Amino acid sequence: MTENGSPLLTVNNIEVIYDHVILVLKGVSLEVPEGGVVALLGANGAGKSTTLKAISNLLGAERGDVTKGSIEYMNERVDKLTPSDLVKKGVIQVMEGRHCFEHLTVEENLMTGAYTRTDGTAAIKASLEKVYHYFPRLRERRTSQAGYTSGGEQQMTAVGRALMANPKMILLDEPSMGLAPQLVEEIFEIVDALNKKEGVSFLLAEQNTMVALKHADYGYILENGRVVMEGEASSLSENEDVKEFYLGLSTSGRKSFRDVKHYRRRKRWLA
Repeated sequence: MTENGSPLLTVNNIEVIYDHVILVLKGVSLEVPEGGVVALLGANGAGKSTTLKAISNLLGAERGDVTKGSIEYMNERVDKLTPSDLVKKGVIQVMEGRHCFEHLTVEENLMTGAYTRTDGTAAIKASLEKVYHYFPRLRERRTSQAGYTSGGEQQMTAVGRALMANPKMILLDEPSMGLAPQLVEEIFEIVDALNKKEGVSFLLAEQNTMVALKHADYGYILENGRVVMEGEASSLSENEDVKEFYLGLSTSGRKSFRDVKHYRRRKRWLA
């Protein structure tokens, strides 16, 4: 919570429309407490990435608009700010797909994350050392062209670049996508460390429900642009509906994709 006890981030009943006609988000509300790790879960196309882009004000580049509701960060409306102004306030998005400047070195990529900083060269150098502390592999690869590094190293570079901006909150979009399980665990352990040791709050969008709930404090499940369930991560991971519909598990064993796809949720799922 912030000093007066309110959440760090509050998304209140937002609606998002693309191209003036396509309704993607329908009354989405969520909160992220200061120092918290909150998971945004759901299948591909549920609206997770759109929610993050609505918060970081990146929808305009994709002909999207927040047409209803409000977004507050540290008790201030931010849904009309430019993306760079939001970065200066400490909210950074790590985009899905490990976006790096492929022709630049790993270290040059990291340094682009500090472009809004005004606290001097020494502070930026200290931040770079901090990134290398959390991502020792990047120190080894710092002079390598980012386009020739592995998928895991590119994801580390993307998170490290966000860290260079001195964030209070990182919006992390599908960090596990395309990575081997061992690397996924490594990335999430670093998220845990940044949260606990540096006080960075996280809102992470993930299809990998099991991994996300293991590392989050709280979770929201999106389906067709709506929040259909929310709760403490520990209770969601034990919920039979979540197990059956999102993990393909039930008390009677694993269900096939066909069964899961046509699974009719009990009334309490939408209550």
